Amino acid sequence: MKAIIQRVTRASVTVGDDQISSIGRGLCVLLGISVEDTHTDAEYITRKILNLRLFEDEDGRAWSKSVMDWDYEVLCVSQFTLQCILKGNKPDFHLAMPAELAQPFYASILENLRSAYKPELVKDGKFGASMKLHIQNDGPVTIELTSPPVSSDPRQEKQQQRKEKTRSKGPSESSREKSALRSRQDNNASSGADGDVSSERDP
Repeated sequence: MKAIIQRVTRASVTVGDDQISSIGRGLCVLLGISVEDTHTDAEYITRKILNLRLFEDEDGRAWSKSVMDWDYEVLCVSQFTLQCILKGNKPDFHLAMPAELAQPFYASILENLRSAYKPELVKDGKFGASMKLHIQNDGPVTIELTSPPVSSDPRQEKQQQRKEKTRSKGPSESSREKSALRSRQDNNASSGADGDVSSERDP
């Protein structure tokens, strides 16, 4: 799943001559759902949208507050073209989830956003419609998100396991070296320093 998140001072969606949705300050999210996406991807994107720290705090420190911290609004718009791949100069959208599956999936994402935040502050466009999106980007600030893969490459897992084994060997070898060093020091002390130590202990 891909999301383009823009910090905005205002944004609106128009279908034909009708403005169907608008927000003031907050986030405008363009969401592209792929054929492989699951609810795990949806949960990841939902969590990031609501918790990304893209706003200043009360003292003007940048990147300190999320949209929820300020009770700002979210405008979410489905955009299958984010799943585009190019064949020469022609866009191909076969990686996008088919509309008949994407529509209920997208509706569930909106429901998750509204249940995790304040439902009256989460707006959306019109799924499948030809829309005009008016965005006043604040900054500009634009963040591109892609949900992580469910399972990593087995080769990467093996490499990670080898790294972990190498790290685990390091301390043990170091411990053996330290033990051998202490042993040599103890031998040196017993051969030449016993008299000095005992004299220091005697009154």
